[in-house]
Amino acid sequence: MKTLTRLFALMTALTLCLCATAGAETVLKLGTTVNEQDSFQVAAEKFAELIEANTEGAYKIEIYPNGTLGGEAEMLDDMSMGMLDMGIITSGPFVNFSEMMGVLDMPFLFAGNEEAYTILDGEIGRELLDTLENANLKGLAYAERGFRNISNATKPVASAADVVDLKLRVMENEVYTRTFNALNVNTVPMAWADALTALQQGTIEGQENPINVFFSYGLWDYNQNYLTLDRHSYSTAIITMSLDAWNALDEATQQIFLDAAQQAAEYERQWVADQEADQLQAIKDHGVTVEENPDVESFRSAVQVVYEAYPQYADYLSRIQEALAK
Repeated sequence: MKTLTRLFALMTALTLCLCATAGAETVLKLGTTVNEQDSFQVAAEKFAELIEANTEGAYKIEIYPNGTLGGEAEMLDDMSMGMLDMGIITSGPFVNFSEMMGVLDMPFLFAGNEEAYTILDGEIGRELLDTLENANLKGLAYAERGFRNISNATKPVASAADVVDLKLRVMENEVYTRTFNALNVNTVPMAWADALTALQQGTIEGQENPINVFFSYGLWDYNQNYLTLDRHSYSTAIITMSLDAWNALDEATQQIFLDAAQQAAEYERQWVADQEADQLQAIKDHGVTVEENPDVESFRSAVQVVYEAYPQYADYLSRIQEALAK
């Protein structure tokens, strides 16, 4: 049923696109896996607004939220094959299309948001986006997912010792799996839509995501009674385009798309920052026990072995450290 729904949505979106091509405007479809309360929706709507305004109506972005067009890995596959125009996708699945993208998922890589922006918006970030072209993808800009935190149904977590054997959903990404294996977690890689069902049914105990995701999905209704602000990884999101769709744009329009994506990303980052304190308070008000000062060093020391597993990232990691030291 899920596959049929996705195929119908893709066909509908393609029909919209073809109809628009016959008229004055070109419609491009953009998919996300999140609901309309999520920050990705904020970025998508701002991007759509800027594109329509700055192309004087020549291009229109149709937004398909809630995984209507598939999961994140599925949408990347579709973009790579030219079957989907655009998506806003969490960084995790990109490692399956460009190995070097995995460097951004390394645990405790950034101490704060500004460090992340320095790298993502600079030479290194653009270089990494360019590697996606080998997979027929065009990375336009880095939006925000945020610093990820562990939550679970069963117990407070104050240190790495408390997560041992916890049955935890992680993204379908080797770096994340290795990170939580290093913590002796019972890791369960799965797509987000499936994770919500598993949390509700109690077949997994916990998950890890930024505060804005916990809030926008109301994870207190999915048996997530404990939240630990361990900030183990900064997770970006990439405003992505099929290289086929990108190459169909003239040079001037390509620049409009790049500028709009960067502006939308920065707008969404600020939105996330502005909302976080209120969202955290709302989470507490729903009865979730929040550990705001866990023993972060216990987590950091436990996952250092992950760095040893990826010698191919050594050059990028060295360059990131040098850039942040300036």
